[in-house]
Amino acid sequence: MSMEQMQKLKKKLPEWLETSRLRTGQGDVAAYIPELAKASRDTLGIHIADSQGQTVSAGDCGMPFTMQSISKVFTLILALMDHGEEAVFYNVGKEPTGDDFNSMIKLELVEPGIPFNPLINAGAITVSSLIAGDSPEEKSERILQFFRKLAGNDRLDYNMDVYHSELETGDLNRSLAYFLKQNGVLKDPVEDVLSVYFRHCSIEVDCSDLSRMALVLAFDGVDPQSGEKLIPRRYIQIAKTFMVTCGMYNASGEFAIDVGLPAKSGVSGGIMALVPGQYGIGIVGPSLNSKGNSIAGVHLLERLSKEFDWSLF
Repeated sequence: MSMEQMQKLKKKLPEWLETSRLRTGQGDVAAYIPELAKASRDTLGIHIADSQGQTVSAGDCGMPFTMQSISKVFTLILALMDHGEEAVFYNVGKEPTGDDFNSMIKLELVEPGIPFNPLINAGAITVSSLIAGDSPEEKSERILQFFRKLAGNDRLDYNMDVYHSELETGDLNRSLAYFLKQNGVLKDPVEDVLSVYFRHCSIEVDCSDLSRMALVLAFDGVDPQSGEKLIPRRYIQIAKTFMVTCGMYNASGEFAIDVGLPAKSGVSGGIMALVPGQYGIGIVGPSLNSKGNSIAGVHLLERLSKEFDWSLF
């Protein structure tokens, strides 16, 4: 981070965040998972990290939240590391859907009946089944340890209240999984696959953890603070491409135009974004717009991208 950018961020970020926080009243928290409905609508926090260990943060950046769909980026990477591209993309496609993230319409209507991409629910459930391990517990433990390594935080763990809340209310995801089982996409028992899926969605982080995970993506799989190569560059390319094309649900095209950064959102209000070769960014803002993205978080990222000319395009 250049000294000039750091000084401007430290001076201006709290003010920009408070301007974006005014947007929270236009959205609402996710209510379909009962535990997520308990979040405060007005919460907004951000943490930005660079390769030198410099950080800048503002707002409610220390508030813990579950990764939800953000975890899908990293389970995809782990499945690729376990099995390679050919095996993963035999079971899941590479295209945006144009449908809601939990829709099953195209599973039925479009041959060969595999999920369109790994970041919709059907795709992420499929990817969860591809994680190496002899049991759901072993798969989940491998995912958790991988996430801890990427975040540089051995204390990352599941929020079991959210996990049980998803397990008890996830009937639509069960429907998707049974449809995938019927199509021959899932080989393992549905409840085993869903336990892995719901667990990685319920891993609890804060903005600092997310920014550190994003930093590994920003530096092509190398942890710039330790110099350790954690992920092959090719799999980072794949993950970043999906983040641009599918990472912000059905608003991914609009986000690419307005912000222009690889990013992934989750219905807990988290957004993970990265500026390639420069920064990792973690945001939390539980008030969601109609597309399921943090309404204030997107607004803040758009402001930052325009102020510092971060757009890839």
